[in-house]
Amino acid sequence: MKHLDGDRLATALISGIHSVIGDQEDLNRINVFPVADGDTGTNLALSLGAALPVLSKPDEKHLGRMLAAVADSLLDGARGNSGAIVAQFFQGVSDSAGELSRFTTYTFGKAVRQGAEYAHDALSNPREGTILSVIAAFADNVAHHANEHQEGDFVALMQEALGHTEEALAQTPEQLEVLRKAGVVDAGAKGFVSLLKGMHAFIVDGRIEEEPDMTILGGLDAVVETVGSDADSQYRFCTECIINGTDIDRRKLREALSELGDSLVLAGTKRKAKIHIHVNDPDDVFELARNYGEISAEKADDMHRQTHSTHDHKKRFAVITDSAADIADEDLERLDIHMVPCRLQFGSRGYLDKVSISAAEFYEELRHNPEHPTTSQPAPGDFRRQFQFLASHYPDVLSINLTSVASGTWQAAVSAAERSNAPGKIHIIDSRNASLGQGLLAVYAAECADAGHDIDTTRTAIAALLDKTSTFALMDDLRFAVRGGRVPPWVGNVAKTLRLTPIIRTMDDGRVATATFQLGRRNRIKRFARYIARETATDRPVNIAIGDALNKEGRRELEQHLRHYIKNINRFIVTEIGAALGVHAGPGSLVASVQPVYEPQELSDTNR
Repeated sequence: MKHLDGDRLATALISGIHSVIGDQEDLNRINVFPVADGDTGTNLALSLGAALPVLSKPDEKHLGRMLAAVADSLLDGARGNSGAIVAQFFQGVSDSAGELSRFTTYTFGKAVRQGAEYAHDALSNPREGTILSVIAAFADNVAHHANEHQEGDFVALMQEALGHTEEALAQTPEQLEVLRKAGVVDAGAKGFVSLLKGMHAFIVDGRIEEEPDMTILGGLDAVVETVGSDADSQYRFCTECIINGTDIDRRKLREALSELGDSLVLAGTKRKAKIHIHVNDPDDVFELARNYGEISAEKADDMHRQTHSTHDHKKRFAVITDSAADIADEDLERLDIHMVPCRLQFGSRGYLDKVSISAAEFYEELRHNPEHPTTSQPAPGDFRRQFQFLASHYPDVLSINLTSVASGTWQAAVSAAERSNAPGKIHIIDSRNASLGQGLLAVYAAECADAGHDIDTTRTAIAALLDKTSTFALMDDLRFAVRGGRVPPWVGNVAKTLRLTPIIRTMDDGRVATATFQLGRRNRIKRFARYIARETATDRPVNIAIGDALNKEGRRELEQHLRHYIKNINRFIVTEIGAALGVHAGPGSLVASVQPVYEPQELSDTNR
């Protein structure tokens, strides 16, 4: 094989990507650097998988144009540190290829060497013993072979280069102490070698690696024990976004970003750049990025919670929800509940709910910004990324989502679960609830997991709890619901004229609707508490969650009255109300949810 044209290279890359997808679980298990969050394999599989639609098109492929499309798709789809580095490697290969219609071994050598330089330059603090080391080893050997054999062929080149790169992989534990102590090679580096092995299979043997069926992999082995814990990491959020601009100064951007966190990877070109960085405040990254162009694909994953999950061998399933659920921070931390953020948009300014904007910041913006915000469900890709990660470490994942009657969030989760190919099974539950009620259901599920209950018992118990968990909201001002289109303007005017205060509640069918009105404002919180007590009367002890939207005084009064009217309280939870409900309820609102206390087995037996 003296030449490598677009079709041959596309087939070789497909084979390589299939190889990485097949190895993703092994890569996850050995992931200890830079953070032991167990998702390098998933990130690489998702990152490289973004190029498959380009590579799989049936039309004849021009090498240069195909590589440009691949580089662009990888940049858009890059996940995690290794994914961003691989994207930048292919950007360098693409820039070197230009308008070439085919590679010789010499031009291929030049291209991969430029790719290695791009990958190295993308990091603010390059480290030996990582994916960078094996990329450099591959590029150096290919370039050397091409210079030594001017009329060389790709079969001999790939055979020699793969062996040399595998040697470099074996040396990574000698270059990084954390790898040596854990007794593993670098996960990202091994992922790149897996890509080369798949390409080797086609170029040398004429064989294409088939994409494996992840569901047949069976049980999960233990995660590699790591040195230290998640507390050793200085920063909490793995943060990413894409900048689209006209003349992005990557040097200045890299310098500014390097002051915000670590593990910085800056990939891309002057017109499009992909940022990956570990920080404590993702919004600092997004704010800085906006100075260089329009931003999109904002993402922030909680690495601390991921690390807890990968090392918790007691739990038989993981619990995840979306940010429409309002859950106390102590419960999120105590129970390792994962959360996919919804999206908020104030005019041209976008946020990740509860990640890049706090509840207090949201209400201040809502109160003063003339642009009424819009909320949108997470994209299926946002769910899929977290599903892939969790289902790589647990046999089951339970997702409890915002009522499907009010939002497409549940459907987005269902779509993501259908596309997931990790070995764990993903179960999606429509909470038929919102805010604190959805949060109580997620907490109950996580407590079942923490107690060692199995997924079937928990799912049956949750199903029985759905119509026993009620959420109520007392709105201080209807104008926010009117601005958001949830209430007709004439209703708002009538309520204001007659001094009516609406009480909103969740219905058994999942609707969030007006249940009743209070006439006048005198003793309105006391009357609200009395209404809640009457509507949730039960002989069983109950858990109560209450929250406010910038109304701490009202929240304290509500707690006092609820404790008076409801005597048998097992647990009282206080937290803030997020944007999903708050965008319609507005500042000053009060919310309460009530859930009777049952053991999972009681509900399972009753529901049979």
